[in-house]
Amino acid sequence: MANLTFKALQAREIAGGGFETAIVDRTTDSLPEGEVLVKVRYSSLNYKDALSAAGNKGVTREYPHTPGIDAAGEVVEDTSGAFAPGAEVIVTSYDLGMNTSGGFGQYIRVPAAWVAPLPEGLSLKEAMMLGTAGLTAGMCVQRIAEAVVPGAGPIVVSGATGGVGSISVAILSKLGYQVAAVTGKPEAAPFLESLGASEIIARDEIGEPEKRPLLKSRFAGAVDTVGGPILENIIKSAQPMAVVASCGNAASPQLNLTVFPFILRGVSLVGIDSQNFPMPARRAVWQHLATDWKPGQLMSMAEVVGLEGLQEKIGLILKGQLKGRVVVDLWG
Repeated sequence: MANLTFKALQAREIAGGGFETAIVDRTTDSLPEGEVLVKVRYSSLNYKDALSAAGNKGVTREYPHTPGIDAAGEVVEDTSGAFAPGAEVIVTSYDLGMNTSGGFGQYIRVPAAWVAPLPEGLSLKEAMMLGTAGLTAGMCVQRIAEAVVPGAGPIVVSGATGGVGSISVAILSKLGYQVAAVTGKPEAAPFLESLGASEIIARDEIGEPEKRPLLKSRFAGAVDTVGGPILENIIKSAQPMAVVASCGNAASPQLNLTVFPFILRGVSLVGIDSQNFPMPARRAVWQHLATDWKPGQLMSMAEVVGLEGLQEKIGLILKGQLKGRVVVDLWG
């Protein structure tokens, strides 16, 4: 097909060290190999995108680079034959936006194995209000719901104002669970309560290292997005047979624990890997997110910006000052 010119946010190294981002013109011929060319309508901002934009070589090895681990749009062409032109699709995680040109460009080209059909019940915009954060939240909720019934006790969500945290609060509340939201932002309490949190826990209350191997039994389950002492204390405070879903390490990747919560209370610590989540299971979670798990507050949880508004939001998310979700309108 014809070589198309499009707009993209590009991160690049600058003389003397450091990185900067700029909106540039690119061509579809410059995109990597792959069976599916997608015209991206919407993307979303995630912490990993901000790290890539800031030059984190642990996320992105080579620059210049277009971040964006999420994308939703229409298929332009698919040489594999899996998707018809015009089909609405979602592409999240795998290597998109890390070392493969990502959703902060108006076009992407990716392997067909990375592409999921947009489920009925979600618009492209709503899909990116969820994005990888929503997929990750859905995976956490799925593992908790397999073993913990509503009414068993509170489900605690750490980093509750972030993308994964806020969506987890909304989904769990919709499913009838009592939700305790952990945040370091007291002013965010009304926002979290609007999502369905029935209890707000100050981060300082649960974030200090605790030497005791077990704490008072408190939580029937958990979605932890931060790791470190908060995750340690959640595990130590878990009720018998609780399920703790771990999906982030913003505070620390280290855990200082004994085995006592696991062998004396039967607590399960479940790791969540949304990047390489198998496609059949991925589609099943997206179907839930489009139907019975779809947050009723979705529109109020997200702010929409264009490419030109991304740099400010990248700075905020790196400082831990972003609340809810940021959706990127690639053509707005």
